[in-house]
Amino acid sequence: MGRSDEFHWVTDAEPHSTRRRAILSKYGEKVRALYGYDRSTAVQVMAVMALQVVMAYAVKDLSWWKVVVAAYVVGGTASQNLFCAQHELSHFLAFRTPLYNRILSLASNCPLVVPMATAFRKYHQEHHSHLGVDGWDVDLPTALEANIITSFVAKLLWVFVYIGVYGLRPVIIRPKPIGMADVVNLGLVLGFDAAVLYFLGIKAMMYLLVGVIVGGGLHPMAGHLIAEHYMFLKSQETYSYYGPLNALTYNVGYHNEHHDFPQIPHTRLHKLTAIAPEYYETLAFHKSWTWVIWKFLSDPDVGPWTRCRRATREAPSDKAAAQVLPLLSGSVFNVH
Repeated sequence: MGRSDEFHWVTDAEPHSTRRRAILSKYGEKVRALYGYDRSTAVQVMAVMALQVVMAYAVKDLSWWKVVVAAYVVGGTASQNLFCAQHELSHFLAFRTPLYNRILSLASNCPLVVPMATAFRKYHQEHHSHLGVDGWDVDLPTALEANIITSFVAKLLWVFVYIGVYGLRPVIIRPKPIGMADVVNLGLVLGFDAAVLYFLGIKAMMYLLVGVIVGGGLHPMAGHLIAEHYMFLKSQETYSYYGPLNALTYNVGYHNEHHDFPQIPHTRLHKLTAIAPEYYETLAFHKSWTWVIWKFLSDPDVGPWTRCRRATREAPSDKAAAQVLPLLSGSVFNVH
């Protein structure tokens, strides 16, 4: 198992737009009342930013093993929280004014030590508009990854550096021109990094950097990166998680709900599930992100190739589908 010719190609449109229309036709007024923003998100984001600065100061004179432990337990958790904050802010769900969301996004990127806020927002919009579309949705692993990351050891190493892969893949597959927002993002983050090194020292910087790496890899909260769209059932493309770690990740586990209605802030997604339970109770979901990571590593039938892929965002006719699929079998090895 584990080759790019085993990608799961489909010819139907992504399911979220279909379900969205069905839910709105039945519960439109109730669901639209959930749209908007929630300023409490900003409070949480700023609190975690402050925590990371305080922790960087606290570890600057500790022994190295204590720095590493703190980086995993506290730094990894806080970093994954800030990754998920970038997700929420990219949808402008903390403030009514988009500019305020962008400012907080840039500021909260600083403790993550690597500039990514503006790039994430641009690519994440395409993840929603072109879910699973080959060459557009850069959340999809490449053919190279599918062909190489097949064994337990390879998957373990891949998951360990997953946040790096997640960050580099977009600029390789679908590079975008650099704009002024990217320059500002770069300047702010590098300025923050320089200040940490100058005032707090190398241990403080390593606390932040290691926290980013482990928080986006072999960490229970990072399980959502695999849980959301890797296919544990061949018939389902997106999975939700209903568990306690949602409290630390801005309810990113409510992922079917989020893709159905990305204009609903995380604090109200559970209300959507309550309003339209018949649309979500029939879907498979995860109860543990730790289990997701272990299943991904240990099951030879699950890997980078187990993602739903489509050639276009619209469903072609049956006749067109019959013509498209043979062509895809010869082109899935291309890296776009």
